Amino acid sequence: MQYADLLIENHGKVAVIRLNRPKAMNALNDNMMNELGDALYKFDADPAVHVIILTGSEKVFAAGADIAAMANYTYADTYPGNYIGRNWEHILNIRKPVIGVVSGYALGGGCELAMMCDFLIAADSAKFGQPEIKVGVTPGAGGTQRLPRAIGKSKAMDMLLTARMIDAAEAERTGLVSRVFPADKIMEEALKIAESIAAMPVTVAMAIKDSVNRAYETTLTEGVRYERRYFHAAFGTPAQKEGMAAFLEKRPANFEGK
Repeated sequence: MQYADLLIENHGKVAVIRLNRPKAMNALNDNMMNELGDALYKFDADPAVHVIILTGSEKVFAAGADIAAMANYTYADTYPGNYIGRNWEHILNIRKPVIGVVSGYALGGGCELAMMCDFLIAADSAKFGQPEIKVGVTPGAGGTQRLPRAIGKSKAMDMLLTARMIDAAEAERTGLVSRVFPADKIMEEALKIAESIAAMPVTVAMAIKDSVNRAYETTLTEGVRYERRYFHAAFGTPAQKEGMAAFLEKRPANFEGK
């Protein structure tokens, strides 16, 4: 796959999508987001791919939406044209696990895009922020919604209203990211994590992802019922037969093709 604003890598069952607009600090524009949607859907449909990594460069994940492109927009441009909604949220439709790997800056729309991933791994150089207030707008891709869910109301309000950035250590401490690694080891470690997931049955990984996401959209009782349907259904799959047989036989499970 060839794209103008993305770089694509394949590592066995792991696909890596790298945001690549270096002269614009990976600012998110329509072309990049259209290409990102195309790449995500293709990997989601590819049976050879089990896990997707979304990352940027060593210096920046994404510095935000492309202000140069939108500075002269009017309400008549943004609302009828469904700006952001029309092409930023394809990632939310992806059923396979998507890991965000952040080095350097993830600001504004970049932070929002990162939060759409299933979980985040950060380099110790990472900086997260929602500075939209400094350019006279609110966040528009979930910053006021996903950030409080990730780190709590008080910390999110602090970041959103003051526009201050937090570093990787604070992001891990508050729950925004799951793990932090040295910047020069981040992709090596991220690939190890992705490969460990890719070795598991992809259908089970997809079901877990679906169930966890459902937790944010429904009550606890309904969420548990939803989870249990997946649990019961698992007993009709080759993955369950192999996994439990391997456990009882004290051998590694082989989930290839399952």
